[in-house]
Amino acid sequence: MRPKRHRTTGSGDLLRARLDQIINMKHELVQLAGKVDWDWIDGEIAPL
Repeated sequence: MRPKRHRTTGSGDLLRARLDQIINMKHELVQLAGKVDWDWIDGEIAPL
């Protein structure tokens, strides 16, 4: 099960780095994750 989606408020947490500042956004797996239809996958898996 995927984690719940968090709303972004625009104000960052001063004590935490954002994930996009930690990981390499040009990495192949990051790019692949942006192309996956997660809503479709959630709909297919949710009944199970």
